[in-house]
Amino acid sequence: MAKIAMLGSGFIGRFYADSLQGQRSRDKIVSIYSRREESAKKFAADYDVAHWTVDMEEAIARPEVEVVCISLPNNLHEAAVLLCCKHKKAVICTKPLGRNAQEAKRMLEAVEKAGIFHGYLEDLVYTPKFLKALQSVKAGALGRILWAKSRETHPGPHSEWFWDKEQAGGGCILDLGCHCVEIGRSFIGKDIRPVEVMCWADTQVKPIDAEDHAIGLVKYENGAIGQFEVSWTFRGGLDLRDEVMGTEGTIWLNNFLRTGFDMFTTGKGADYVAEKAESNSGWLFPVGDELNELGYNHMFTDMFNAMESGTAPHETFYDGYVVNAILDAAYKSAASKKWEPVHLEIWRGQEGVTKAQTLNDYNDQYYLVKEEMTHFGAKKLILKDKETGQIIEKTVS
Repeated sequence: MAKIAMLGSGFIGRFYADSLQGQRSRDKIVSIYSRREESAKKFAADYDVAHWTVDMEEAIARPEVEVVCISLPNNLHEAAVLLCCKHKKAVICTKPLGRNAQEAKRMLEAVEKAGIFHGYLEDLVYTPKFLKALQSVKAGALGRILWAKSRETHPGPHSEWFWDKEQAGGGCILDLGCHCVEIGRSFIGKDIRPVEVMCWADTQVKPIDAEDHAIGLVKYENGAIGQFEVSWTFRGGLDLRDEVMGTEGTIWLNNFLRTGFDMFTTGKGADYVAEKAESNSGWLFPVGDELNELGYNHMFTDMFNAMESGTAPHETFYDGYVVNAILDAAYKSAASKKWEPVHLEIWRGQEGVTKAQTLNDYNDQYYLVKEEMTHFGAKKLILKDKETGQIIEKTVS
């Protein structure tokens, strides 16, 4: 059983607690820290936590605590991580790791210097559909990955600090783009270097200083493209969709908004439906097992299994750092309106990867461009002459 100090008693802290004390049923939150006494007391009562405090270091330093789970506002992550290093406590931190790459880099270097376990809580690369899709991609079912697109949009986050640019570090690019970028990295290959980013962002609806809508492209060294679409202005609930295209196939994923569970109600007796749902009447789209569909159960299982076996989890602070570096480039691009390079002072993947050749031999004279079956039963070939470059078509009976 892992004994956990939870830092943060808000929306995400409660999601984490529901999962931590749920699926594995052998992990226990033994201390809760909150910035507000009433929130700490309420959390402790709801989750049967023996100790509560409004002193962060007190929660971390308690002798029985083995691992610290950070579910705090972005501007408090670094201070919490440094206290975990001071007291030699394993640490798992919610996304994004930092408000920018330099903050994330300091946290990565601190945990590695302290020699403590560190996990990056990126739940959306642990959803059941994503894990199945990634397994297929790694098995080669899609061939060479060319394009990975991820979309997360909803009407906006729950807590006030998200809307404060200084505390949060940014708007929807940082809040939601961190999910989408890591999904794209995973499909394309986390050992493939991201090289540059083109991003459009604007504040279209909300009365805030940060962006509430953005679209970006991430170019990778092997020629693959990652695409993210993020918004705090989308009406209709939480929309999580991914697409992956390769030379041999395609995958489409819809993780949340339309999952095959549709319900109509006048609203009588209805309350909470699903995360970011905007109504409790009319046609609704509930989620059968929200903790599971959002990846929390698989994420914590990976974290604690890795901790027990002395191995690294699938998502570490290094991954959080790379994501932050990509998002830094996205913010620069949104301002400059140009492709901006991704600056990675720490890179642990492949070096010097080049774009793959796409020439497919048909015979000694031609390359094969395309092969298809016509509606009249004949096979048609599109061929390119290797010497002249001429494109021809050939029908085979």
